[in-house]
Amino acid sequence: MTFNDIFKSNFLENVTSVSMIDIAMAMILAFGIGVFVYLVHKKTYKGVMYSSGFGVTLIALCMITTFVMLAITSNVVLSLGMVGALSIVRFRTAVKEPLDIAFVFWSIAAGIVLSAGMIPLAILGSVLIGLILLVFVNRKPNELPYIVVVNCSDRNAEEAVKKFIADSVTKSIIKNKTVSKEGVELNIEVRLKNDNTDFINDVVEMDHVNHAVLVSYNGEFMN
Repeated sequence: MTFNDIFKSNFLENVTSVSMIDIAMAMILAFGIGVFVYLVHKKTYKGVMYSSGFGVTLIALCMITTFVMLAITSNVVLSLGMVGALSIVRFRTAVKEPLDIAFVFWSIAAGIVLSAGMIPLAILGSVLIGLILLVFVNRKPNELPYIVVVNCSDRNAEEAVKKFIADSVTKSIIKNKTVSKEGVELNIEVRLKNDNTDFINDVVEMDHVNHAVLVSYNGEFMN
């Protein structure tokens, strides 16, 4: 009995179904694009604390997708088994930043395109996506949102504060109002006319205003 007789399922033939040159080139390109995705993500990250582990995950995703897709495209039977195996995988990690989802799909898509042999599409597409993200994510908005927290003693002071803030900013919207026997607390989202925040000093000088706070706001968290 020879060694070939032991493997009747064409195992030895599958070893050479993808050449070593193709594997090496695909994995090197996947690593390069993964690093590019990682650098763009790090440059455009706007969260509270950057996670280097997530950045490394983007590199790994691109490379893992590439070699998995190389195996699938070279063997139809393996592709069916891979679909069944991956169908039972469930990921429970919460994505803190919505933009992170785009980077995850970017890494996976780049790996799929590379394994399909569309190298120019993978490189040019990744460069174009990276440039678009760098331009739009890092673009400074014309009007920065802020939250004004004001504590007033009575209703008259509340009305005076709302009118003064509305006249001092471009736009103001009451987000929350808390009423107690000690007074009224207002949370007002505002858009400043410029970077000047001196109006908050005038607010606290108004009659029956106990204190006033101005904090930056991006719709998800305040800092």
